[in-house]
Amino acid sequence: MKPFLLISGDFVKTGGMDRANHALATYLANSKIETHIVAHRVDSELLEMDNLVFHRVAKPLDSYMAGEPLLDRAGRWWANRLRDRDVRVVVNGGNCQWGDVNWVHYLHAAYADCGGATMLLRQKNKLHRQLSKQKERKVICAARTIVANSQRTKADLVQNLNIDEKRIRPIYYGVDPNLFRPVGAEERGKIRRELNWSCDRTIVLFIGGLGDERKGFDTLFRAWTRLGHGQGANCELMVVGVGAEIPLWKKRAQSAGIESIIHFLGRRDDVAQLLSAADALVAPSRYEAYGLAVHEALCCGLPALVTKTAGVAERYPPSLQPLLLDDPDDDAELANRIRLWRSSSDYYRSQVRQLGDQLRQYTWRDMAADFVNCLTN
Repeated sequence: MKPFLLISGDFVKTGGMDRANHALATYLANSKIETHIVAHRVDSELLEMDNLVFHRVAKPLDSYMAGEPLLDRAGRWWANRLRDRDVRVVVNGGNCQWGDVNWVHYLHAAYADCGGATMLLRQKNKLHRQLSKQKERKVICAARTIVANSQRTKADLVQNLNIDEKRIRPIYYGVDPNLFRPVGAEERGKIRRELNWSCDRTIVLFIGGLGDERKGFDTLFRAWTRLGHGQGANCELMVVGVGAEIPLWKKRAQSAGIESIIHFLGRRDDVAQLLSAADALVAPSRYEAYGLAVHEALCCGLPALVTKTAGVAERYPPSLQPLLLDDPDDDAELANRIRLWRSSSDYYRSQVRQLGDQLRQYTWRDMAADFVNCLTN
């Protein structure tokens, strides 16, 4: 088979885009297909694989924005070098100006916010978004094949870039079914004790960057403040994520009198364990092309409240529609939906279990196989 050249910032097992690219690289190398990776960072297990060559690209000041021009240049250089071998080149969005296969995990043109903790950061984010939109339009529109991670992303491409929908192939993310799985009450209690979490309290998780307004933590915080003065007294919120605003959020929690029922855990490498130990996940995102954390929560049998416009919400059956938020800015609605879930938690867990079992049947290998097959069919 023709060699592949994959271009992306990172090939690791965290985050939707990075995890998906990691899965594709693994599948190709295991299929004995010569695979070249142009990236800043690659998981160590990929480096040990036969048939895989890593072309490292520097990331100045540890900044993805600063590294983007270098990634683009290196990607085009290797694409040209391998052109005579009819290489298949897979880029992500606007990260490299090469018109072969474009895998769209996120569309800057679909979300307008440019938030940030400081004026300088907001200006930087605004400039980055403008540049990203320009590159996206140029690169994605020139692609021979476009793969989207959801129907929502497909619709965004049609609406914002005027791309013919017939050119776009939606392929959902997969999952590791051995890592993200339901656990029994005994194992769940054991995990809670290891985490020093109470076995008698309701635990809700939030996973996302606290400096990224797109994730909607501010809405959840306001909703939690409402709940903390009523039904939330026996319910704790565990916040997984980093951001310069964490000290400010802690002060706000103290001022609101909810510091005892909200805990900031920072960056974690044990997300699967946290999901197994929790009672629900809340993700009031203002824009989510898909939502891998929600997908993984569902595979663990964990009810997940998510905005109805998120790509992953397409997977929800009618019985789980009450868990979908109409407005990610409406903290009153979110508080009410959390109350609704708590009042019927056993019902929603049983319904989620059915959906999770279905999702777990589609692995990362299945996703990668579908991706490769769509290039030949």
